[in-house]
Amino acid sequence: MLSILAITFPFFALVLCGYLAARGGVLPQAAIPGLNAFVLFFALPCMLFRFGARTPIADLLDPAVAAVYIACALVMVAGAVALSRRRLGWNDAAFGALVAAFPNTGFMGVPLLVALLGTAAAGPAIFTMLVDMVLTTSLCIALSRLDGAGAHGVAVALRRALRGMLTNPMPWAIALGAVASAARFTLPGPVDRTVALLADAASPVALFTIGAVLARSQMQAVAHASERVAPRDYVPIALAKLFLHPLLVWAAGHAATAAGLPLTPFAHTALVLAAALPSASNVSLLAERFGAHNGRIARIILVSTALAFLSFSGAVALLV
Repeated sequence: MLSILAITFPFFALVLCGYLAARGGVLPQAAIPGLNAFVLFFALPCMLFRFGARTPIADLLDPAVAAVYIACALVMVAGAVALSRRRLGWNDAAFGALVAAFPNTGFMGVPLLVALLGTAAAGPAIFTMLVDMVLTTSLCIALSRLDGAGAHGVAVALRRALRGMLTNPMPWAIALGAVASAARFTLPGPVDRTVALLADAASPVALFTIGAVLARSQMQAVAHASERVAPRDYVPIALAKLFLHPLLVWAAGHAATAAGLPLTPFAHTALVLAAALPSASNVSLLAERFGAHNGRIARIILVSTALAFLSFSGAVALLV
């Protein structure tokens, strides 16, 4: 267990550093969007391109991985919506479902899984990102518009989700990496070194930014004390993300193997650990954009991230 904590501790320590820097005023809140922009538009796309280009195309497009992960994402969304829709309405229930089914694979998961399992883990991890950015997010945004909005509201929401996906550089970076892998294309030396420098910055800056974003969300919640959230509205979702989601992927993987799908034990382990990650921090931005209760979403992300240091390390100890 100590050897596992030696790998996971630096990742969560960087999140804590970002949190303390923002809470203590060392990092001004006005600087956080700049950090986000650097990670989203420069560092992470370079990291994803490099991993994609170095991963065999068959590992990036594994149909067994797709079947297991997509099925589990749909079950998580359906379960979370069913449990909270009557009490919270479609909008808040849908974004609660998204934060329950969408792990923080981009900012945290890919570098952490590669550090734990090796570069072969990049393929399954990157594919889960594509599913969550394209399918899970679009589905939950569509569901969020069912609060009396009618078919027109759903159509508008889907167009906005598609526009957001098309302007998100991460899916494009993954796609370009896959094309480079299939074509066995390599960047010219100076360009490759530039991309490598940006890619190497992705993990530490992204983790630091997660902490800063969580601190900002908490400070904003304190400033709006009237928008208090009952623990029953965020603790169960955070626990479902950390425990139910990976358990569901673990069970679905074994069922798929028993049914004859060619899911390798390594890919199965990578999928379970991806599902065991805390909730994706970018869901908070989506919730704010679509008018959901962002304070609730921020609390789910904060609780799941804080608890994941022990829960994720425990999952690694059980599986690896």
